[in-house]
Amino acid sequence: MPTPQQSDGPETGELSPNELIARHQRGVWRYLRMLGCDDAMADDLTQETFLRVLRRDNFVQHSEAATNSYLRRTAYNLLVSDHRKNQRIQTVAPSPLMDEIYDRWAGKDLSGDQAVDSLRDCLKALTDRARLALTMRFGKGASRIEIAEALDITDHGARNLMQRAKGQLRECVEAKLEQPSS
Repeated sequence: MPTPQQSDGPETGELSPNELIARHQRGVWRYLRMLGCDDAMADDLTQETFLRVLRRDNFVQHSEAATNSYLRRTAYNLLVSDHRKNQRIQTVAPSPLMDEIYDRWAGKDLSGDQAVDSLRDCLKALTDRARLALTMRFGKGASRIEIAEALDITDHGARNLMQRAKGQLRECVEAKLEQPSS
């Protein structure tokens, strides 16, 4: 099997399959999670994505961005095929739209680590109540009523608290991602 090649970018030369996987695996997995896959399905489709790409006789890594885009497109197509095979309703947006969203979120960081780290840092900056509300909602799937009861506020108050907290997170993460990385 030919080794994938990289023709431009900071490093030139051939990438072994292990290097290619190490460089892009987290990014592909996070992309699949963004498309709605649970952990197990994202694991399976990420593995299948790399198997498909590495089995191709004519696969050449032209650049980091091109390879990343190709891997995401392959993962997206595998997800769509899985939906069709299992007769599930497709609930994901078209690949170009999802790629645009992912690129805006992850930027040049192929793994998305910078965005995740920024989100973790920004969560720490929220008030305890706001952090608890978001953790209950998105980490535990609690309803607004359950959150309101836990915080001893109204349902409307819980909604407002979460909206403000999400806005603060968005602004904080965007600001951190705009900063040049060191």
